[in-house]
Amino acid sequence: MTDIEKCESPPQTSSPPDTASSLSTPAPPSPSEGGIAGNLTVIGAFLAMFSTFGQTNAFGSYQLWYSTNQLADYSPSDISWIGTMQLWVFFFTGGIIGRMFDAYGPTRLIVAGNIILSFSLMMTSIATKYYQFILAQGILFGVGFGLLFYPTVSATATHFTKYRGTALGIVMSGSSIGGVVFPIILQRLFNQLGFGWAVRISAFICFGCGTFSCFAVSSRLPKRTPGPWIDRASLKEVNFILFVAAGAICCLGAFVPLIYIVPYGQSNSISQALSFDLLSVINAGGTFGRILPAFLADIGGRFNYLIPCTLIAGIFCSAWWSQAHDLPSIMIFAAMYGFFIGPWFSLQISCLAQFSKMENIGARVGMLYSGVSFFALVGAPIAGALLTTQKGNYTGLIEWASASLICSSLIYLVVKLRLNKDVLAKV
Repeated sequence: MTDIEKCESPPQTSSPPDTASSLSTPAPPSPSEGGIAGNLTVIGAFLAMFSTFGQTNAFGSYQLWYSTNQLADYSPSDISWIGTMQLWVFFFTGGIIGRMFDAYGPTRLIVAGNIILSFSLMMTSIATKYYQFILAQGILFGVGFGLLFYPTVSATATHFTKYRGTALGIVMSGSSIGGVVFPIILQRLFNQLGFGWAVRISAFICFGCGTFSCFAVSSRLPKRTPGPWIDRASLKEVNFILFVAAGAICCLGAFVPLIYIVPYGQSNSISQALSFDLLSVINAGGTFGRILPAFLADIGGRFNYLIPCTLIAGIFCSAWWSQAHDLPSIMIFAAMYGFFIGPWFSLQISCLAQFSKMENIGARVGMLYSGVSFFALVGAPIAGALLTTQKGNYTGLIEWASASLICSSLIYLVVKLRLNKDVLAKV
């Protein structure tokens, strides 16, 4: 058995099988590699990522607009709570939505998510007060985000085995492409049509993408009786706990450049239009970072690309971002950071699937993201508080992001070595 085959098989336990559960739960069909249903699922999931993570990746555009318009009296840390509230609700609902996916499949969840997310953007377009933005763009958007994200990525994972990393990389690249498109659209429309219509037009785009996803995304697994809300076996699995811990620590810093790169550009005397473009550059780099390493990871091992790319992203923050004070150098940082953080977004689920049973993938993905939710909530506000404490100096913020990513990569390395002690093994 090859190293890859060893890692694709979930770990065996010595506990006896649950006979009642095995009788009531249909066995999943034999693995396939895509097919028409799988390829349509990839396209539908890609569009779901475009409209969900794409909006979240564009929050830096909202951060700058709010700081000079509706929320000019609030600090950068206060405004960043809107974006991190999105992430917290999205992550926290993962366990619930993952369980619902395992029981009912993706379609009904995607329909609900599409309606809720589009409605949240419509409400954001008419919001004027801080609490209204928290409710609409933070909490409500986060619910719609989760209902679109978890079913689509979990469904994609069921259609592929050998090329699972590549498929999920293509899906997750939708978030980067959305992160390129939405800042450009918003920056132009904010100035031409005003905030309200700019956000409403983005809502129409998201609704169209979500509608296609409703019809295109399917799961290879049969529907089954809902399991427990918490998979206790996973909570006893050291590899799973370490994997969640690595993701949680990474969340403290991974989103900081996405939220603060736009105001960082303006703090270095770069125009508003070009500062918005910095966010598009990060996400353009992330498009390649989600697809190319994911494709190579199916050949050379998924952990083998997740670990060094996360490490390099952290080093790049400390070594380059802290020294970048003009447009060309900040552009280079944005492109390189986007590329190296990309695999963290695209490879997590395929890495998790390597030591998970496929019939439990929805619940495991949900538990993973629920576990990191509180860290995603506080990461950017802590960075903003450091920025305020240092009176606009970004050094503390940058080092916070860097340290989080580096520590995370080391924990991922521990998980890899627990799966296979051979450092050079394809894991």
